[in-house]
Amino acid sequence: MNWDQVKGSWKEFRGKVKAQWGDLTDDDLDRMAGERDQLVGRLQQRYGCTREEAERQVDSWSQTLH
Repeated sequence: MNWDQVKGSWKEFRGKVKAQWGDLTDDDLDRMAGERDQLVGRLQQRYGCTREEAERQVDSWSQTLH
């Protein structure tokens, strides 16, 4: 699934994001509003991973969506 589809249906995907990355808060999800770069940045912040690792995780996760 491409990221434009995720962004366009963000309210539907919030739960899936929260299930995948449980350390993200509802406030985090509100602030990112479906923006991929915001998600990557929050993952870096919450999980202490590199930008490349966070991007890999987001790409891998988005490919599992149907």
